[in-house]
Amino acid sequence: MRKKKTISKLDLLTLYMDFVSDHEAKPSSVEDFCEKVNLHQAAFEKHFSSFKKMDKAIFLELFKNSLEVLEESEEFLNFDSKNKLISFYFTFFENLSLNRQYVKTVLSGCTNQLTSFKRLSLLKSEFLHFIESLSLRESIIPVEGLETIQQRFISETMWFQLVATIRFWLDDHSETFEKTDIFIEKSINTSFELLENKFLKNAFDLGKFILKEKFSKEN
Repeated sequence: MRKKKTISKLDLLTLYMDFVSDHEAKPSSVEDFCEKVNLHQAAFEKHFSSFKKMDKAIFLELFKNSLEVLEESEEFLNFDSKNKLISFYFTFFENLSLNRQYVKTVLSGCTNQLTSFKRLSLLKSEFLHFIESLSLRESIIPVEGLETIQQRFISETMWFQLVATIRFWLDDHSETFEKTDIFIEKSINTSFELLENKFLKNAFDLGKFILKEKFSKEN
C-alpha cells in the first residue's frame, strides 16, 4: 500500500488520537508512527514537529469545538456568566469523555503535579480569554488601581478550578461521570458565591453609609 503524501491537520490529529487510544501509549517516534499509519514523514512534519505539540493542539481543538457548539445556541448567548461557564464545562467534559482513553494516556502521571500539565498550555491561553469575555471582574468590589491584579486573580483561580476538575474527572469511574457533573455544579456555584462576595459588598456599602452620615452630621 502506498503511503499518503498529504493529509490535513485535523485528519493527522485524528490519526494520532486513534493510535494513542488503541495502543494506550504514545508512539515511540515520529518515524514509527508514520510507518504504522502509512504516512510519509514529510506529510507529518508539514503540520507538527513533535507529539508534544500535537497534544497541545488537540486540547486546544477540544476547547474550540466545545465553544463553537455552544455559540451556535441563542440560548447560550443569552445566559449570564455563571450559566455560560457551567454550560462550557458540561460540553467540554463531554468532549473529553468521548476521547477519554486518549486524554488518560496523555495525562498519565500528571494527576498529582499541576505543573506537569504543560500539554494544556494552549488550552489555558484560550480558556483565559473566554473567562475575560465573561467580565467576572464586575462581580467583585472594585479597588482603584488594582483592576488588572483582580482580573489576573480571577482568571488564574478559574484556570486552577478547570485543572482540578480534569484531575477529578480522570479518577471518576461513576456511570456517565455523574460525580464529575456534581463536582462541576458545586465548585462553580461556590466560586461564584465567593466571587460575588455579597457579605463583603453589603459590609462595604454599610461602611460607606456610616462614614457619609458621620461626616454629614459633623458638618
